[in-house]
Amino acid sequence: MASSYLSLAQLDVSPQLVSAELIKLEKHLAGHQVQLPSVRWQYQIPELGEGGTCSLFGYLQDEPFKLTDYVSQDQHTTNKLATLQLIVDYVVSQTNVDWYGIYQNTQTQEGAQLLKLAYFGAPSRPLFPLTEAFAAGSNNVQVALSSKGRVINNVEQYLAAGGEYYTCDPKVKSEACLPLFDSENRCVGIVDGEAFNNEFFNQQTLALLIACCIKIPHFLV
Repeated sequence: MASSYLSLAQLDVSPQLVSAELIKLEKHLAGHQVQLPSVRWQYQIPELGEGGTCSLFGYLQDEPFKLTDYVSQDQHTTNKLATLQLIVDYVVSQTNVDWYGIYQNTQTQEGAQLLKLAYFGAPSRPLFPLTEAFAAGSNNVQVALSSKGRVINNVEQYLAAGGEYYTCDPKVKSEACLPLFDSENRCVGIVDGEAFNNEFFNQQTLALLIACCIKIPHFLV
């Protein structure tokens, strides 16, 4: 599983490290199914700037975003979302990452978008349009459309070299955005991790994130 994922996502990480992290993750999930965390059915989101591309950091919309407008609130879905939150919490506890979220490709009235299902960290936008135009400045969308992982361990250097970058939180120094694949190797979502330190996403941390990427598609809704 590890080698297949790494090949699809075009990531240079030790498959042995990923396999070891996958074993630890599976043990953690098996030991916490009786008491799952609560699902965040609604959450505060930032105001968007002109054109809807950039968030206005520090300014929140009055009305919370309601996940129930996009997914069912039945018991089956609730259990899946709770397991996704369990994975989020596990990643945070193991890595001390400053922001981490799980997104699923979703059809909405506005077209195909990435929908945030579970996360940890500061408020952020809940939906990303899955369009080539938006991908020009969004790692999330670029990864979702290309199915290839992106790891930026120094955002400042990346921008100075001419890279396009969608800034949600100006404190972010490193980002890892990785695809999620279904059983037919189609990209069905992404995970996004952000850190306030440069060079945060080393081999060990990436191995853990990739192990999660292998398990997460089983719990998408």
